Amino acid sequence: MAVNYVCRHCRMPLGSLDSLQVEDYRLGFHFLTPEERKRIISYNSNGDATVQVICEYCSQTLESHPELVLQSNPLQ
Repeated sequence: MAVNYVCRHCRMPLGSLDSLQVEDYRLGFHFLTPEERKRIISYNSNGDATVQVICEYCSQTLESHPELVLQSNPLQ
C-alpha cells in the first residue's frame, strides 16, 4: 500500500510514500476528524491512499486571488 499526495486543485502529483516506510500515526491522519478524513483521503481498490493537499503554486495563487475560492474548480 502506498500513500500518494496530490494537489486538490491542479491534480499535480506531489509525492508518494510506501506504507512500509511510515506508520499512519506518523502522517498525522489521527488528528483529522472523520469528516476531514473523508474529504481529504481516498482509497482505491488495491489499498493505496490518495491524500489531497494544496501545492505551493496553488496556495500562492489563492493567496493572491482569494476570490477564486468561490469557484468550484478555481485552478483547473
